[in-house]
Amino acid sequence: MTDSQVKKMPDPRLRNPLVFPNGAHDPATVFLSQVIDHPNIDVGDWSYYNDQRLLDDYASTLAPYLFAGAPERLVIGKFCQIAQGVEFITASANHAMSGISTYPFSVFDQTKIAGYRGELPRGFDTIIGHDCWIGRGATLLPGAELGCGVIVGAKAVVRGKIPDYAIVAGNPAVVVRMRFDAGTVAQLLEIAWWDWDANKIAAHIDLIISGDVGALSEVP
Repeated sequence: MTDSQVKKMPDPRLRNPLVFPNGAHDPATVFLSQVIDHPNIDVGDWSYYNDQRLLDDYASTLAPYLFAGAPERLVIGKFCQIAQGVEFITASANHAMSGISTYPFSVFDQTKIAGYRGELPRGFDTIIGHDCWIGRGATLLPGAELGCGVIVGAKAVVRGKIPDYAIVAGNPAVVVRMRFDAGTVAQLLEIAWWDWDANKIAAHIDLIISGDVGALSEVP
């Protein structure tokens, strides 16, 4: 392993990992694990978000309804790429629907708000697999679950479970096509390159970004 190979992998502990030719770090590109400290959000290493607005609070921008201690979680895998304007609408955005009106009267009464939260339906976690690319302005609805390698088109509205290596677009989002055939998908999930250590990934970046799955599968 040479120094040049190791340097191909950015340090996942960096806040701003993208470096311009002049040596300056791009302030709009952040590793989410370094800018989100929320008990209900888990983010894998090397997953980045790009937003030209240079936010103060990334957690509330990406998941505006997910409060600390909510019954659901947002889990984002490793090596995900998330564009500006993406929102995760988690289950805590729901209103109680058992009564005549859905108007949340109790949220305006501090003596009742705790009980109101207890009445909300228990939502599923929102899960984003490894190596997903979520396009600008996409919305993921409560309980959405993306498999690994999924591509979400800009402005798509995604619900339910999306299979590994699918491309989805539209409102509601539908599978436009699969990126690979079923056998290749199974092979990629078995390889699970995102779980390799950083040095091994650095040594085989060219294979990871190539289309030669067979060669990648032969890496010891």
